[in-house]
Amino acid sequence: MNTIATSGNKGKGVRSDCYVNLEITKSGGIKIILESKVEVMFGKANKELISGILNFFEIKNAKITVEDSGALPFVIDARVEATIKNVIDSKKEFLLPFISQNNYKTAKDRNRISRLYLPGNSPSLMINAGVHKPDGIILDLEDAVAPNKKFEARFLVRNALRNIDFYGAERMVRINQVPKGLDDLDFIVPHNVNLILVPKCESAEQIIQVNNKINEIKTKCNILNEIWLMPIIESALGVIKSFEIATAATNIVAMAIGLEDYTADLGTRRTSEGIESFFARSQVVNACRAAGIQPIDSVFSDVADMDGLKNNVLKSKALGFDGMGCIHPRQIKVIHENFAPSIIEIDKAKKIVFAFDDATSKGLGVVSLGTKMIDSPIVKRAINTINLAIKTGKLNQNWKEELHVS
Repeated sequence: MNTIATSGNKGKGVRSDCYVNLEITKSGGIKIILESKVEVMFGKANKELISGILNFFEIKNAKITVEDSGALPFVIDARVEATIKNVIDSKKEFLLPFISQNNYKTAKDRNRISRLYLPGNSPSLMINAGVHKPDGIILDLEDAVAPNKKFEARFLVRNALRNIDFYGAERMVRINQVPKGLDDLDFIVPHNVNLILVPKCESAEQIIQVNNKINEIKTKCNILNEIWLMPIIESALGVIKSFEIATAATNIVAMAIGLEDYTADLGTRRTSEGIESFFARSQVVNACRAAGIQPIDSVFSDVADMDGLKNNVLKSKALGFDGMGCIHPRQIKVIHENFAPSIIEIDKAKKIVFAFDDATSKGLGVVSLGTKMIDSPIVKRAINTINLAIKTGKLNQNWKEELHVS
């Protein structure tokens, strides 16, 4: 084991974070050096926290320097603990109290129109992410984290799940590619994660491995909450095996496609027209519909092009996707507005639902709208459109009563 270790971030532009340098010494007791922008207000409390963490891990002699740029306690805890775990071997965890606001479960069929990616080692981006109201917030341990930062990111993501108010957004974590990602599960499964994204998935076996580890941890920690899975298809092999993957487990609620890695695997480049990915996206949508889960499209990478994003969303919706990823909060509103049913779609759905209700009240076995017969899949789709319109705020929940009154 090393006797010196570091973690965290420092330098110009870093905020809500800290940089920790820990040196285990042979004598001299504990020496804490805190360089903080908020020394006057929080210096004493932060030193007490650092001292408490060192004591918890039974470190008697050490010099620890913390360069603080306004880090909250859960960040300081994560950084200090990650540093300690780099110099000593310990299975213990120093956990701050879990906030009650995040004590919620999510349903299998809930809306997943938007999911906001956040780098798992950047606390400043996590803290207020929930106020933007995405359907899901993804704390990313994979591509958004540098290889030499992945270990410490696990502690930050663990603490974020416990100590950040996400305002009802589904708490998601993208683990690393299996098998490496299996080790990430120890840091997220016990801490009330709602959904785990499995990147670069290419077989049902990878899903089985993930679930086996999840169930092992749930049994050990007496966890009863359901944890959902969203595999991400990012290769030609994954596309070909998409139905096998989609049906690999009952806790799979959605499957996404990642087009940056997919087009790289094809040896082509991603274009705005999307011709190069049409087959893959259609394959994923069909696999999801056949499996009864939600198809989720890739991210749109140009955060400044709102018109391009809107066009991309409309194409995505036309292909049959239920939602897509986003990499900036400003994309959320455009995604929600354009995945939501249009006025024309809502009006048509209303007519179908009324025709169905009228036929049912008369005991008729056949439903018709004008001269056209309506079968059960069309009625089901209309009901889904109405429900989505209500959830996205485009239709009042009491729309039937209001229509009758008017």
